[in-house]
Amino acid sequence: MRIGIQASYSGDFKETAAEIRDLESAGLDVAMVAEVYTFDSVSQLGYLAAVTERVELMSGIFPIYSRTPALIAMTAAGLDFVSGGRFTLGLGASGPQVIEGWHGVPYDAPLQRTREIVEICRQVWRRERLVHEGAKYTVPLPADRGTGLGKPLKLINTPVRERIPVLLAALGPKNVELAAEIAEKWEPIFFHPERAADVWGASIAAGTAKRDAALGALDVVVGVPVAIGEDVEHLLDAVRPGIALYVGGMGAKGKNFYNDLARRYGYEAEAETIQELYLAGRKDEAAAAVPEDLVRATSLIGPESHVAERIAAFAAAGVTTINLQPMDDSPENRLRTVEKMRELADR
Repeated sequence: MRIGIQASYSGDFKETAAEIRDLESAGLDVAMVAEVYTFDSVSQLGYLAAVTERVELMSGIFPIYSRTPALIAMTAAGLDFVSGGRFTLGLGASGPQVIEGWHGVPYDAPLQRTREIVEICRQVWRRERLVHEGAKYTVPLPADRGTGLGKPLKLINTPVRERIPVLLAALGPKNVELAAEIAEKWEPIFFHPERAADVWGASIAAGTAKRDAALGALDVVVGVPVAIGEDVEHLLDAVRPGIALYVGGMGAKGKNFYNDLARRYGYEAEAETIQELYLAGRKDEAAAAVPEDLVRATSLIGPESHVAERIAAFAAAGVTTINLQPMDDSPENRLRTVEKMRELADR
C-alpha cells in the first residue's frame, strides 16, 4: 500500500512544499496537486520537482478540455523531465459547470476525447511524427479547416520515459471501463470498500479484458480523510460538508455524477434529500443528511486498531494507493499521521 497526500492549493505554497519535503522523509510516496479554477497546478508541480527527491508527483487532475492534446503531452513530458521521471499524468473530465462556466468550451464526448488524448500523448512521448485522425481531434489540421500549412511534427527533446503513467479520474460505468482498459492508474472518489465491487466490478472486468498487458496491473488511487486516535470521533462530522458539497451541489438535478454514485451505492433517498437541501441553500442540513455509514466507510477516522482494519478493507477491495486527506490542524500533526499511516500500511 502506497501513501500519498493532496497538496493544499490555499495559503503559502512554499510552506506546503516544505511540508511535503518533510513528509517525503517520513515515508510519503505520492504528492498530488489539484487543478481547479485557481492557480494552475503545473507551476506548483514544477516547484515540487525541485524541492523533492523521491516522491511521485501527480496532477490531480488536468481537465481534458483546458489544453490541446499536444500541450498535455508536452506538459507531462516536461514535468517528467524536471522531476527525473517521477511524474504521473492525472486526467479527468471535470464537469460542465467548470468546463463551460470557467473555460468556456462545450462539455461534450468526454469518453472519446479521453481515449484520443491518451493515444496522442503516447504517440508524442514515443517521438513519432504526430498524425491523428479521430472523431474529436485531427492533427495536423486539414486544409479545409485552417491555412493548409500544418505538417506532422515530433517532439524535439527525447522524454525521460516514452510511456509516462496516466491516471484517469472516473466514476461512471463506461468511464471506469475506459480507465481499466487504457490507463496505468484509476482514481475514483468516495470509495466504499464494501460496495465498490457491486458498483464498479463489472466495469473494471470489462476494461481489463481489453487491457494491454504492457500497462501492468491497474493502480487504484483513493483519497481518504484520515485522523488516528482515541479522541477523533468528532472529526467524522467534519467530513460531512465535503460529501454534501459533491453529492448535493456539484451539478444540477440529473447532471451530478457524485449524486449518481451515492445512489449506486444504495443511498437513493439520502442522495435525493442531500441534493434538495443543498440546492435550496440549506447546506448545514444537507451535511447532516449524509449517511453515517457512508462517512465511516469512506474515511479512516478512529483508533489505531480501527484504522488498521479499514486499511486492510481498502486493500482487499483493490486499492493500492491511499491519498491522505489529514484532518489534523498542523504540520506537526500531519507528519505524525503520515508516519503512523506508513507504519500501519507496512503491516
